[in-house]
Amino acid sequence: MKKTILSGSTVTGDLTLGNYIGAIHNWKQLQDQYDCLYFLADLHALTTTQDPSVLKNRIYSFFAQYLALGLDPKKNVIFVQSHVHEHTELNWILTCLTPMGYLNRMTQFKEKAEKNIKNINAGLFTYPVLMAADILLYQADLVPVGEDQRQHLELCRDIVGFFERAYQKDIFKMPEAHIGKVGARIMSLQDPLKKMSKSDDNEKNFVSIIEDPKKIEKKIKSAATDSGTEIQFDEENKPGVSNLLTLYSALTGRTISELEQAYVGKMYGHLKVDLAEVVIETLKPVRAQYDDLIKNQDYLDELMKSGAERAQARAQKTLAQVYQAIGLVARKN
Repeated sequence: MKKTILSGSTVTGDLTLGNYIGAIHNWKQLQDQYDCLYFLADLHALTTTQDPSVLKNRIYSFFAQYLALGLDPKKNVIFVQSHVHEHTELNWILTCLTPMGYLNRMTQFKEKAEKNIKNINAGLFTYPVLMAADILLYQADLVPVGEDQRQHLELCRDIVGFFERAYQKDIFKMPEAHIGKVGARIMSLQDPLKKMSKSDDNEKNFVSIIEDPKKIEKKIKSAATDSGTEIQFDEENKPGVSNLLTLYSALTGRTISELEQAYVGKMYGHLKVDLAEVVIETLKPVRAQYDDLIKNQDYLDELMKSGAERAQARAQKTLAQVYQAIGLVARKN
């Protein structure tokens, strides 16, 4: 039996080159090795007030981008979180078991609360429990997590313990972090000391996967560089140039040392021009596939429905066991 791996992406902002290199590109490598479930976390997006039309369009857009980036809907279960109501049902049960003190420790809540001072809502506080429900519902063995999500996975493991002490053991699998092939860490184009983020307010800081080639070229050419003229990898003293070399290496497979040798005696401008071309050519087939998919909403609806049905078949089994363990009466069909 293949191990089950589950991952999702909140439908906020735009999927970036950093998402592609750091996560989604690696997902493609996993689809033959694992039983994979990938979902669009639209419910998680509601912790900040959304424009309804923008959110709806973004759900379709992200789904189409997943497909355009090479995730096979036959090999993977790809679905929209809100299409499987068991997520919210299990979330409530787990919320009733999770001590507030544990949620108070979540550093991401503190960081996001500082950014959303006018909307510090209960969902922002409790969404790590929904994240735990997402994971436990599908008996996931492995969850790919970055450093910013490790604390949430630890809480998920704690919640398994809370449930077992209160009710019954052996219903939930204890999830582990998936430490895959170390991917390149792509930094912001304008501020190479911070990670490239799809939720960044400054669109000059990232390249969107479906961005217009002219905009990509302009963003790469205006990326921050460093003092001096030598093109060398030095994250401490040359973070801007190092970030561009990392991007180049990740997309072409050429080593950093090979690139350093290739640009001896050349200027930063030469590196930027060449990198812009590499990025544009890499994303060109993705954009073409995406453009075809996004025009066919009926086809996307069919795939969303199919993915949700496959996900729900699993989710129902877990939730039925939970209901029985805690004494809820299941509805008779």
